[in-house]
Amino acid sequence: METLRIALLGAGTVGSGFVKLLDELRPRFRTLGLEPALSGILVRDPARPRPPWVPRGLLSNDAEQVLRGADVVVELMGGTGRAAGLVESALDQGTPVITANKALLAERWPELKPHALEGLLFYEASVMAGTPVVEPLSGSLRGNRTLELHGILNGSTNYIIGRMEDGLGFSEALEEAQKKGFVEEDPFLDIGGVDAAHKLTILARLTIDPDFEWREVRENTSGIQNLSREQIYAAEEQGKKIRLVASLYPAGGRWRAAVRPVLLPADHPLAQAALSRNALLYRGDAVGEVFISGGGAGSAVTASAVIGDLLRMLEGYPGHPPLPQAVPAPNYQPEPLEEVPV
Repeated sequence: METLRIALLGAGTVGSGFVKLLDELRPRFRTLGLEPALSGILVRDPARPRPPWVPRGLLSNDAEQVLRGADVVVELMGGTGRAAGLVESALDQGTPVITANKALLAERWPELKPHALEGLLFYEASVMAGTPVVEPLSGSLRGNRTLELHGILNGSTNYIIGRMEDGLGFSEALEEAQKKGFVEEDPFLDIGGVDAAHKLTILARLTIDPDFEWREVRENTSGIQNLSREQIYAAEEQGKKIRLVASLYPAGGRWRAAVRPVLLPADHPLAQAALSRNALLYRGDAVGEVFISGGGAGSAVTASAVIGDLLRMLEGYPGHPPLPQAVPAPNYQPEPLEEVPV
């Protein structure tokens, strides 16, 4: 068996889930003639309590020590600060990187894009956690001209809205989601729509423009932090449901990206995505409508996509490439979604 040295950056909710799943799936790696081994785990505070399956002897706040001799870097720290420098350094040295860091991908794309084109960057887990959308959009769906896409890309907000439909107030639902580990360390990233906006930016670069700017999405983003139960109930009386939807569609001869709460008919596919589930509704000129739904939040769900990318890399496949060049907005009129004033 050849040893596969994995440098893990971050041992939070997803990082600890990755450690556990990696151990459970060790036999699968052995079929490839490889024995996975963590070379180190980078954390801010090695003394902080962690799940028992996270090996304390590998915890370190010394990035150089953790990265030394690694065959692949798995970045699950999040954010655009320290993580950015470490990821860029590894990629510059030709080391493949697997990441779930949507903020990094959205906001630091000019530095990362050349490495993505080389096939060194794997990021299925960055959008919809363990539910595959990056692979289909960068693969088989490239045979289509994209007409529009709409998604529930943040399982946390979907969980909160679902619990409000059950009768909880916003604060109660948020607290419950936090206890379940569904909400980011900074809750505004979820409830303010920023997390969904990061993910929509990634999808835009896979489908319509490899250089689609984060700023264009951020400027058209609003969240659910001011959503009330009264609005939830009013929607139900109309036979509708409120969902935080991220959309990419043609408008006025150009592409428009937006994240905002919208009113959907109760039987709309996106309205059926309950609690922490995510969903994507894609329309292409050839394939028509494609609907993908699955788990979109939580430790094991996200870690499964990280492991999937690791196996993809070991089987010889390159990372996920952006669209080769921008495509113009089609002469297509999508059915507008009714936005909720919040």
